Amino acid sequence: MFHKIKNVTALPDYKISIQFSEGVTKIYNVEELIRKNPMFKNLKNKELFYNVEVDIGGYGIIWSDDIDISCDELFEKGKTIETPFDGLMAFSDATLIWGLNESTLRKAISYGKLINGIDVCKYGKQWVVSTKAMEREYGMPKNR
Repeated sequence: MFHKIKNVTALPDYKISIQFSEGVTKIYNVEELIRKNPMFKNLKNKELFYNVEVDIGGYGIIWSDDIDISCDELFEKGKTIETPFDGLMAFSDATLIWGLNESTLRKAISYGKLINGIDVCKYGKQWVVSTKAMEREYGMPKNR
């Protein structure tokens, strides 16, 4: 199972913060890879280390063509941390994870299954939904 990455941020002490599409944030320590794996030695250069970005598609993170880490490695070995945004995800991510159409979620709001301000909220043009509301209304995710 792939845990799609939405955002990555380099932190001090060779750690990175990874936000996953299912509303989970993890901290991953790259220091051990730098010590043990020759491919990661170049990350001792702080300028390179801080230039980490999400790979196309969100299935990993990259620093260069030669230095990357998969989303599964980051999810499995990263330490989960609590943030105010835990359990929140964009409609687009929820539809992929649950195998639904975005129109299904919009109809659920109009029918009162998902309550605006409690289960969902709109920020600009983007709707956000809680994982708990999705599980309550649609069961466990289909694509996990």
